[in-house]
This record gives sequence, structure tokens and C-alpha cells, in this order.
Amino acid sequence: MRLLIVDDHPVVRDGLSSMFARDPGFEVLGEAADGAEAVRLAQELRPDVILMDLRMPGMDGVTAITELVRRGVAARVLVLTTYDTDNHVLSAIEAGATGYLLKDAPRAELLRAVRAAAGGEAVLSPSVAATLMNRVRSLSAGPLSRRELEVLELVAAGNTNRETAARLFITEATVKTHLLNIYAKLGVGDRAAAVAVAFNRGLLTPGTPERR
Repeated sequence: MRLLIVDDHPVVRDGLSSMFARDPGFEVLGEAADGAEAVRLAQELRPDVILMDLRMPGMDGVTAITELVRRGVAARVLVLTTYDTDNHVLSAIEAGATGYLLKDAPRAELLRAVRAAAGGEAVLSPSVAATLMNRVRSLSAGPLSRRELEVLELVAAGNTNRETAARLFITEATVKTHLLNIYAKLGVGDRAAAVAVAFNRGLLTPGTPERR
């Protein structure tokens, strides 16, 4: 399993590289100290998984993830950081991260997470999962966000989850998360009902343009 390690602290990069080097199932292809270098190396080296820090000088992790998705880089991005606030978690997942772990994760958990991320599985540390659950609960009765409306407009126009993800430069998993939030807020159980209720409530209109 081929890895790219992205962190602005040399000690952290060295530690992670040494840890993965001890396991024959992993190969560290390269290291990057900021987001711009990460994007360049990801295109050049084609890793399976990118371990991405968030707070870095120059291009930060979220911006780098967004750029990787925009450029069609196939590598899965597993965020590895010390920050687990709502804004950090949601911004990274919205940008296209497959998983989100904290740097205090045990070695065995990190190895499992990288393997899972390589297979396309969503990976969240327990505290991050709790943060997301609390966020969803707090928003469940609120109005649709701008991004949720964008997703719903594309769904109403007949786009699949994959097509919607491509149009908005996000992952299919992120589209599914938005749809689940939309269902909860509108009190429905599927996309057809969500579209119908949105039209009835005036959130969508027959003349609503498809976003491009």
C-alpha cells in the first residue's frame, strides 16, 4: 500500500515514515511539508493513501484536498491532525477526505485506518464521530444550507449521486451525507420525497436553474 505523508513538522513526518517502514504492507513514496507540495507529489507518485495534516503554512490541508479532488487524483485522503472542532472536521469531509483521525491515535488504529481508507471506507476517530453526530442533531431541525440546496437542485434535475459529486467537486460519500441531512430536516425518507417536499415548501421552484 503506497503512502504520501503530508505534515509541516519534520519530526512528525519522520515518525510516521519510520512507523510504516516497519510494516511490509506499506511503502512511503514521499513526504510533503505543505499542501501545494502534496498536490504536486500526489500527481507525480500516485499514492493509494495520503496522510494529510490540516494546519500548514502556504496551502493548508483542506485547500489541498479540494485541489486533489478538482484534479481528479484518485488517492484517498486520510486527515491526521490534532484538531477535532466542528469547523475542521466538516471542512475536511466536505472537501473530500475519506477519513479523519487525531494524532494521538494508537499505531494499530492508524494502520487499520489507512487500510480501510485505501478500500474507500469512511474512517473516523471516536471523538470526531461524536462531533459529527452532535452537529447533525443540532442542524436536524434547521433550514437547508446552501450546499444542501445545491445538492437537492441537482438531484431534482435528475442527476445521480456520482454526477452530483462531479458537478460540485465533492465525493459521493459527501453527497450521501448531505442527502441524509436533507431527509432529516425535511422529515422524509428518500430523494423523491425530499424533492416533492422542497417544491411544496418553495425551497425549489419549477424554474430553478441547474447549477453548473
